Amino acid sequence: MLKKNVLVLIKMNDEQKKLLEEKSAFAEYTYTSHKLVTAEQIENANIIIGNPDAGLLKTAKKLEWLQLQSAGVGEYAKEGVLPRGIVLTNATGAYGLAISEYMLGVLLELYKKLHLYRDNQQEGKWSYLGKMKAIFNSTALIAGMGDIGGEFAKRLKALGAYTIGIKRTDADKPDYLDEQYTMDKLESLLPRADVVALCLPDTKLTDKIINKSTLKLMKNDAVLINVGRGNAVDTEALCAALEAGQLFGAALDVTDPEPLPKEHRLWSIENAIITPHVSGGYSLDETLERIVRIAVNNLEAFIQGKSLINVIDCSKGY
Repeated sequence: MLKKNVLVLIKMNDEQKKLLEEKSAFAEYTYTSHKLVTAEQIENANIIIGNPDAGLLKTAKKLEWLQLQSAGVGEYAKEGVLPRGIVLTNATGAYGLAISEYMLGVLLELYKKLHLYRDNQQEGKWSYLGKMKAIFNSTALIAGMGDIGGEFAKRLKALGAYTIGIKRTDADKPDYLDEQYTMDKLESLLPRADVVALCLPDTKLTDKIINKSTLKLMKNDAVLINVGRGNAVDTEALCAALEAGQLFGAALDVTDPEPLPKEHRLWSIENAIITPHVSGGYSLDETLERIVRIAVNNLEAFIQGKSLINVIDCSKGY
């Protein structure tokens, strides 16, 4: 076997590097970062683990496989970004734990008015803010039933919620869902949901799937959570709905535009919780461990000529 040049853009400790290097004696490993990687390193790489600047990939004439550190593939799946014939894989399976716990956290923050009590704390106010809501006996609609959506549904189910999942295609319904549908049923399901959670990739079908008309279908005490891609939500329509009291609240870890401009009115809406795309990433150490395990197992499979997991169909974007 010809020696492969493996370019690693993920920060790994010595133990993680050892796990990777043990999978192949027919590899030369280069460790750097997204910021420090050079065009020459990209050009000479047969395998890249991590997310390089997409603009540099046009010169990656030797590239055979790109293993992303992200679950979303975004611009990497667009026509002309990768040379033809390149295998593209993502890190689906790494983020479910971190992001589902974030989603549970912000839902409870809204339901228990913790953000408002925190505001009162800053002003030294000992003031009762009224009744709260419970996850128990609520109905949750989760759009996007991959690793993240599935893990969130499991947690809600354990807390007594009725769970409805939306998938891209028909599949067997898992035990943690009470009902399961495909995306064409979204509008008929929105009026039933106390919680609407978006765990969707960036595709033409998901662009502004929550908009002025679909927001009107939601309960006026519903909560919207978005952890997929910001453009799944029409931001201006959401602002108008929140300001009009059309929703109980919204929690967004992704926005459109992103980063959200400092002067944007969404920042000042009382029942909106905004975080700067931090639910995933390496905020949790276990997430990096899972990314490394996916990369290690895929490297072993690639070297041995076996099937890789998380292979992306670039024509679909997932």
